[in-house]
Amino acid sequence: VQLQASGGGLVQPGGSLRLSCAASGSGFRINDMGWYRQAPGKQRERVAVISITGTTNYADSVKGRFTISRDNAKNTVYLQMNSLKPEDTAVYYCNANWFLASGLHGGWGQGTQVTVSS
Repeated sequence: VQLQASGGGLVQPGGSLRLSCAASGSGFRINDMGWYRQAPGKQRERVAVISITGTTNYADSVKGRFTISRDNAKNTVYLQMNSLKPEDTAVYYCNANWFLASGLHGGWGQGTQVTVSS
């Protein structure tokens, strides 16, 4: 299973971006999905996660500004980011776990750069 993220870019403070991450492969059943980010010199941190049933959880720093959603038919997770701040600048990684015949597996997408700057 591969995770392909897209949608990053350069945006001014107060602007918006939408990230997408699609899982592809064969014989899998997607489970939980989420977004993490890593700023230069900092550890990777969880931004938002969404369970297969749609339960969401957000980092305090993005509550009220970011919205995670998913389309199970497309095995895709989205992150709508509004009211972006310079401190949101980071490489954003999608993460997911999925079921194969052999059990539960997980992995990361390749990362997409988000830069918030005037």
